[in-house]
Amino acid sequence: MEKNYMKLEFLSKSNNESFSRVVVASFAAQLDPTLEELSDIKTAVSEAVTNAIIHGYEYGEGLITIECIIKDREIEIKISDKGKGINNLEEAMEPFFTSKPNLERSGMGFTVMETFMDTLTVESVEGYGTTVKMTKEVKSLSDEER
Repeated sequence: MEKNYMKLEFLSKSNNESFSRVVVASFAAQLDPTLEELSDIKTAVSEAVTNAIIHGYEYGEGLITIECIIKDREIEIKISDKGKGINNLEEAMEPFFTSKPNLERSGMGFTVMETFMDTLTVESVEGYGTTVKMTKEVKSLSDEER
């Protein structure tokens, strides 16, 4: 399949989380994913966008950017914010770590992203923002197997 690209930018409002998840799922649909693959992508996007809203822009609104690239059977999703950044990325990526225990968060966002996607890389600079990059290969199944 030819390479395809899309970019989306929106305010870090919590009601935009579901919008972003649907947009990425719609873009990924051209790969003809299974319902499970599509659900995995939507869940990972939801976690990354929620992290940007809750943690990146905890003191005010800002922009979140999502870029998606499709090449062959793989989708690459990059979600970026220009928020406060993560001061200890290694600690933040540990399962159950949360900087907001008062919000009843489980601290599993990065773990969920790693579980549902094939690759996950996170880059963050304190005071400049965070970029989450994820990839997922959509398996090619015959119509009989779907």
